[in-house]
Amino acid sequence: MKNAIILHGMPNKDEYYSEEFSSMSNSHWLPWLQNQLMTKGWRVNVPEVFESFAPTYQKWLDELRRYNVDEKTVLIGHSCGGGFLLRWMHENPNVLFKKVILVAPWLDPDNEVSGDMFDVEFNIKQQEKVVVYESDDDFDTIIRSVEMVKQFMPNAGYVEFSGYGHFIADNNPKMLEFPELLEEILAK
Repeated sequence: MKNAIILHGMPNKDEYYSEEFSSMSNSHWLPWLQNQLMTKGWRVNVPEVFESFAPTYQKWLDELRRYNVDEKTVLIGHSCGGGFLLRWMHENPNVLFKKVILVAPWLDPDNEVSGDMFDVEFNIKQQEKVVVYESDDDFDTIIRSVEMVKQFMPNAGYVEFSGYGHFIADNNPKMLEFPELLEEILAK
């Protein structure tokens, strides 16, 4: 069975505990993508990482370990979730997967967040199975993070969007859906 795991980004602490906002796993384009894949017969998991406002590698790893990753699995990570997947691929070079799609991956280039999430020199072997989405008007820390990714992962695919911001509905209302991402997941 085709399988997808979608990892959300990092909210701020106030957003995480606020009743005004949906949980990160139910925000932006994530529920739309989950629904689109499920109606096509995919098993889709969108875990909610506990206290994701203070990311550590172990918290995110504990969530991912709850799911089966195999050669039919597409992993999608947005922002901090994308940064986590980079570390996970580095730490698990022999795990098979179909594809990894990183949407605006964040690697904390300014060391703003304490913790060990990105405390590693990346060496990723399966670069040809990775696609990175970036936007020309994203946050500066994301643009610099993508530049870092390009340095240690030159053989990945890179797709630049214009005017998509950080791929979130907060600064781009059309990001409640993401048909380009769906098309990439379904591509052979």
